[in-house]
Amino acid sequence: MRYLTAGESHGPQLTTIIEGVPAGLPLLASDINEELARRQKGYGRGRRMQIEKDQAEILSGVRHGYTLGGPIALVVENNDFKHWTKIMGAAPITEEEAKEVKRQITRPRPGHADLNGAIKYGHRDMRNVLERSSARETTVRVAAGAVAKRILKELGIQVASHVIEIGGVKSSRTYTSIEEVQRITEESPVRCLDAEAGTRMMQAIDDAKANGDSIGGIVEVIVEGVPVGVGSYTHYDHKLDAKLAAAMMSINAFKGVEIGIGFEAARRPGSQVHDEIIWNENGYGRSTNNAGGFEGGMTTGMPIVVRGVMKPIPTLYKPLRSVDIETKEAFQASIERSDSCAVPAASVVAEAVVAWELATAIVEQFGRDRMDLIKENLDKHREYAREF
Repeated sequence: MRYLTAGESHGPQLTTIIEGVPAGLPLLASDINEELARRQKGYGRGRRMQIEKDQAEILSGVRHGYTLGGPIALVVENNDFKHWTKIMGAAPITEEEAKEVKRQITRPRPGHADLNGAIKYGHRDMRNVLERSSARETTVRVAAGAVAKRILKELGIQVASHVIEIGGVKSSRTYTSIEEVQRITEESPVRCLDAEAGTRMMQAIDDAKANGDSIGGIVEVIVEGVPVGVGSYTHYDHKLDAKLAAAMMSINAFKGVEIGIGFEAARRPGSQVHDEIIWNENGYGRSTNNAGGFEGGMTTGMPIVVRGVMKPIPTLYKPLRSVDIETKEAFQASIERSDSCAVPAASVVAEAVVAWELATAIVEQFGRDRMDLIKENLDKHREYAREF
């Protein structure tokens, strides 16, 4: 499976076209819209979340509630576009209209794609960069991830996420089940399992906002129900853990990824890192899950555990120094958005990209075209692994 996204932050709409979704998958717009609503929640979000109530429209690839096997087109309208029609319109404008708009951006913001992208594509108006590089694009990535999560759910695989750190405040709770994570995080403004830590996280966000600053954090994605042997050790680009790492790093503002105990493995001897193999009537297992569900680029059958670190949002109310590309004069960077923390929302985006990579690998490995055949083949594989 694959998908492409299109659209700008203040353009008329965001679009994704998804190719390779098997036929026969039950899929409703509400399946997608529930995930979009989760992305818009979270303590520390700015006014954009009050302007837009993201709703996806399914334009192709689904008939009477079931996928057809052809490309699926999803559209999310930007309600705020009515205020940006002159600035972001596709039609040419006159010089007089351009003067009237007066929105050309020549001052790059530190921590953004503005300057690099302007140099790469030759844009003197850096709005051409920031409109597409905006995290607003993750809206339709979550929409694509919602389709992937629907595939996984049909196959008995569940995905959830939670926030384990914001601004140096750490959760002291680890998950015990997917159901627990789903229940508690949906009730927490910061998607944290630890209520006391969640309160301190919100205070840290308030403090940062009061100081004109922003803070980042760490999110964890857990997947249960993935069978052993998804992925491959045969080629570097077939290793599923590598694909998950790349997907997590592709999320706006993510600067690091670890699987299982990750970097902690560097501090421990091997006897405290590697997971011992056990066997019982349910088949093979591991006594621990330090590897986070992966060995040799393949799933072990243990829960998949992936973490990602999000840097603080780089647009600040106490702006950093930069240089105007026209005058070359120093200035204090402009403000384009007002989130003081987007870590809770980023955990939902992380769920989506992890779900996409897993669903893609499973569909490719177990059948591609029809959900009933994929399910049948996967059930046979699970039984084979139990009896091996």
